[in-house]
Amino acid sequence: MNTPYQSMLPAMSSRQMLGAYLQEIRAECLRYLRYPGFVLPTLLFPAVFYLLFAVLLGHTQPVQAARFLLGSYVTFGVMAPGLFGFGIALALERDNGLLTLKRAMPMPPLAYLLGKMMMAMLTALAIVVILQLLAITVAGVQLNASQMLRLTAVATLGTLPFCALGLLLGTLAKGNGAAAVINLVYLPMAVLSGLWFPLKVLPPLLRELAVLWPSHHLNMLAQGALDFEVGAAWPHVLWLLVFTAAITAVAGWRLRRHG
Repeated sequence: MNTPYQSMLPAMSSRQMLGAYLQEIRAECLRYLRYPGFVLPTLLFPAVFYLLFAVLLGHTQPVQAARFLLGSYVTFGVMAPGLFGFGIALALERDNGLLTLKRAMPMPPLAYLLGKMMMAMLTALAIVVILQLLAITVAGVQLNASQMLRLTAVATLGTLPFCALGLLLGTLAKGNGAAAVINLVYLPMAVLSGLWFPLKVLPPLLRELAVLWPSHHLNMLAQGALDFEVGAAWPHVLWLLVFTAAITAVAGWRLRRHG
C-alpha cells in the first residue's frame, strides 16, 4: 500500500519501474549470498540427506528407490527457500523497521515481494540442479532430458506456495522467534507428507490428512516428472494454486493491518 509521500511523487516510467524491480531482485540475491548461515544449509541439507538415504543406504533398497528419493528430497529442499527466505527475513524486517522504511521509499510496492520470490526460485533452481547431478553421477540414476527439465520446472515454480506460507508466518512471528516457528511447520510438514518415509507407515488419520499439505502435492508432481505413476497432475496443480492464492491473500491482509 502506498504512503502519502509516495502519492506525491511523479509516476515512474516503464523503464524506471523495470529498473526498480531488477535492483530489488539483485539486492535480495546479494544479501542472501552474504549470509552463508542461510545459503549453505539450504543448499547442502537436501544433498546430504539424499546421499545418506539414496547412496549410503541405497544398497538395501529397490533399484528405483534412488530415483524416487530424488523427487522426495527435491521437494524437501525447495520448501526451505520460500519458508525461511520469506518468513525469517520478513519477521526481522518488521521488527527492525526496515519494512516501514521500504514502504516509504519511491519504489513499486510489489518489488519487495518480487525480489524475495526470485531469490527463492533461484535457490530452488540451484537445489534441484545439485540433486540431479548427485543422482546421475553418484547414485546411478538414469534421467533423460525431458525428466530433468520437468523436474527442474516443478521444483523452481513449486517453491512459490512455500513463499506464500513463509510470508504468512513472517507476519505472525517475531524476528527472534521466527526460525523456531518456521521449523515447527517445516519439519512436521515434510514428515506428514511422506517425504522421509512412505505414508503407509503413518496412522490412518494422518495418512488421510496428507492431502492438506502443499508438500504432498508438490511431491506428487515431482514424482510424476520422474515418470512414476501418480495419476493426473492437474488436481495437484489446482490445489497448489488455490493454496498459494489464499495464503497470499491472508498474508497481504495481515501486512496491511498490522505492518
